Amino acid sequence: MELNEQVMGGPGGDRVEVVADAALIVVDVQRGFGEPYWGPRNNPGAEENMAALIDAWQTSGRPVVFVRHDSRSPRSPLRPGRPGNAFQDVVAERLGRGAGPELLVTKSVNSAFYGEPDLDAWLRGAGVRQIVVIGIQTNMCNETTARMGGNLGYDVLFPLDAMHTFDAAGPFGWTLTADELSRATAVSLQAGGFARVVSTAAVLRGLGGEGGA
Repeated sequence: MELNEQVMGGPGGDRVEVVADAALIVVDVQRGFGEPYWGPRNNPGAEENMAALIDAWQTSGRPVVFVRHDSRSPRSPLRPGRPGNAFQDVVAERLGRGAGPELLVTKSVNSAFYGEPDLDAWLRGAGVRQIVVIGIQTNMCNETTARMGGNLGYDVLFPLDAMHTFDAAGPFGWTLTADELSRATAVSLQAGGFARVVSTAAVLRGLGGEGGA
């Protein structure tokens, strides 16, 4: 069973409360993540769910933050000046089209809270206390941003089917598939109280929408 089907069939399908000034944080949805450099990915429905959430946020006038990773690694497809640094169409076609405030944050580390301009200062200045994190990669920049958001006192929603990651190798010869990494992230975030792991459909219902992909 694919991750998207598991999420839609689980308790994350319930409705969640999305407050009027909740901010959508769209992390690193860049062309470089479509290159073979990263290996096999999961959740082919991620982009459709990202689009549904961005559209819903922009229509509702809620704040949207677009985050771009400017890698310092010479080999990375995300390095500035390379085609892969640019946003994918799902974001590029929506930039600046919202009825509410929008912010572009650039970073070179995992957390969107360590970027320019200062995301925490912008959110607090706007009175935002709830954030919804989507984008790429589930277990890397998304998870790190969610953890830090939780530590900073934000109510963090984490729609697991509106993001994806890649298979990875670690120490001792261990390997995990992208779905295994996504499940590990979901368990760690929710068990640790950093975020509430939900589905796109649940978030859209909380906004008053019709449901996700």
